[in-house]
Amino acid sequence: MPRQVAIGTKLTDALDKHVLSILTENEKRIKEINTPFSPIKGEGCGDKRFLLFLPDFPIQKQHLPMSMKKIPLIKMLLELGSCKAVIEELHADMDEPYNLEEEMEQLVEQFTRIRMKHDPFFFFAMFIYIKPKGGGLPFRFVLRRPQRRLLRWLEERRKKNRPIRLILLKARQWGGSTVIQMYFLWLQIMWQKGLNSLIIAQVKDTAETIRGMFDEALKEFPTKFLHEMGEAYSENEPKFVGFGTSGNVKKVPQRFCKIKVGSMQNPTSANGEDYNLIHCSEVGLWEKTEGKSPEQVVQNATNGVLYRPYTMIVYESTANGTGNFFHQEWLAAEKGESVFEPFFVPWFEIYDLYHLDFESKKKKEEFAKWLYDNRNNTNTMSNRDEPGTYLWKLWQMGAPLEAINWYIVERKKFTDHGDMASGFPSDPVEAFKHSGAKVFAEEKVDQFKKGCRSPKFIGDVYGDGYKGKKCLQNVRFTEDKTGQLWIWSKPEYFDDCKVTNRYLVVVDIGGRGSKADWSVICVFDRYWMMEGGKPYVVAQWYGHIDMDLLAWKAAQIAKFYDNALLVIESNTLETKDKEHILEGGDQSEFILNQIKDVYDNLYARKQSEADIKEGVPRKYGFHTNVATKPMVISVLVQVVREHLYVERDQRCLNEFLTYERKKNGAYGAIDGKHDDLLMTRAIGLHICFNEMKMPKMVLYQTRVMRKKVSVSAATII
Repeated sequence: MPRQVAIGTKLTDALDKHVLSILTENEKRIKEINTPFSPIKGEGCGDKRFLLFLPDFPIQKQHLPMSMKKIPLIKMLLELGSCKAVIEELHADMDEPYNLEEEMEQLVEQFTRIRMKHDPFFFFAMFIYIKPKGGGLPFRFVLRRPQRRLLRWLEERRKKNRPIRLILLKARQWGGSTVIQMYFLWLQIMWQKGLNSLIIAQVKDTAETIRGMFDEALKEFPTKFLHEMGEAYSENEPKFVGFGTSGNVKKVPQRFCKIKVGSMQNPTSANGEDYNLIHCSEVGLWEKTEGKSPEQVVQNATNGVLYRPYTMIVYESTANGTGNFFHQEWLAAEKGESVFEPFFVPWFEIYDLYHLDFESKKKKEEFAKWLYDNRNNTNTMSNRDEPGTYLWKLWQMGAPLEAINWYIVERKKFTDHGDMASGFPSDPVEAFKHSGAKVFAEEKVDQFKKGCRSPKFIGDVYGDGYKGKKCLQNVRFTEDKTGQLWIWSKPEYFDDCKVTNRYLVVVDIGGRGSKADWSVICVFDRYWMMEGGKPYVVAQWYGHIDMDLLAWKAAQIAKFYDNALLVIESNTLETKDKEHILEGGDQSEFILNQIKDVYDNLYARKQSEADIKEGVPRKYGFHTNVATKPMVISVLVQVVREHLYVERDQRCLNEFLTYERKKNGAYGAIDGKHDDLLMTRAIGLHICFNEMKMPKMVLYQTRVMRKKVSVSAATII
């Protein structure tokens, strides 16, 4: 059943302006979804086209791709306005008689060949037949809405002569892999002879099923279009035949191209050899076993593919958890670190399958009102419901009301959001199902976006040395666009007073290697807390470095920021990096004690009365453990919920959104994500609100204050 609208949502005679706005926007979305699509006429394809009207052509009005406009025959048709006029023009200087009907047939075929080559929407709908899943008669391949978007994406790159490297994250049942295979076939038939393709799946049977699409398509495909115009052919000649003895390879003899199948289970069958088009299907399901891994199979298959136009490598899959090869490749593509480009289709874009109409106009209006009224409601009636905040997020992402209505009903099949999201993801993060519960509500995190911006200065701080006393002498900032220190606001000093407890520097220690966690040094400015305001992130160092050098770098930054309180997360020093052994053994505690001897504002843990009486040495650094981590995360949850600080780095907000509470109760980032920035905020804001004294202006002399640098309103925008 659709969601029951609670009592009190009854509409007034005049629709609330917010509800009216939702209903108006919804009509726009539905109208866009229902935009007429006629690939034969070239209407609704979504790319740039021009109109060609020919009164004596089988299709009188055609919207054609812009690439056809420069072809001589098309230029003549545009100029002269009819097929007959073009034929007459071509024969104007010839004395020989001609058969108009035969000439017309040849012109129509020539035009059709040109359009088949330049318009894959037309090619698919006119000449390609595919079998429906579950059986039934083959039908013409008329693209659905998300399939059209994928085809436009592919064509944009082909037309720019770009090699296509695609990682396709799929929702269920929209036919993404079918588009890939038929696009391969179109390139092989219409663009280049000898263009070979390879299909790899988890098991050979799956790859064979995919290749079966070729067999079905070629069975109905007109033989003459496999040949050049005027070339001799036989209607009964074979179009798809076996090649070699393995049974893995078939070929289209007229186009001199091969289509090979391979499997993860039999890696040797997936050798790429001279293949130009490679489709790795359901990569997320590929299981690593002894002696073979997805990485090895992919490398073996793709090594021979040159980076040039009319080559394609496609990793396609539904998500299958986090941390696997497909997930890692997706993350790399998202970050722009890979040659692959990501492509994702949310479930609500598959509107023809996933929508539920309302029983009446009144029900629809009531639902729109309920949706708006509950946009900030985080509560649910059961574990088979989504909160109003999430449903409102779907609306903001572009889902029509009818799609959200369907989602509510479908969600009742599942007791866990992750189970629903893995099959019907709204965004890529959801697609990669994780078993934990998100810690931070997305709508609360979104409040911080307006504070995020590019740094005003990029560079680093330096002293007269890189460690020891000298590193804290003559500390200065040097601009360098390749530097790792971002500054949004430099430290402020006053002629006649000092603001105590103003700056706070927090350090989360990562590792040295490129695959290790990042090391982060975050600087907070607490100035505005004196006036009831918020602390601000004003600077941040982010990179990989040896931990001892990082500790000294943090001391330099703290010195630069008016001798700020320096808080170093010590559990990394004490427990994590056992490989970091300096001369003479594990020197982690020695590092902190060294800094303490040079920098006098280093954070130390509170001592018990017993420790004080017994003269136990103070322990420096903030130790994150099973007791303190839930404490600082709880503080961060409250701070995010109530928007109690100002964030500057968008990357930190991304970490908030991928942070979870695991099933065992522990906190951490989902697989493949980081929480380094987040932990500096958690520790820093806990100390900022719960341990440090309030900032205070202390006069140097008893005279009227005169500030050297003003703290302007611009500082806090």
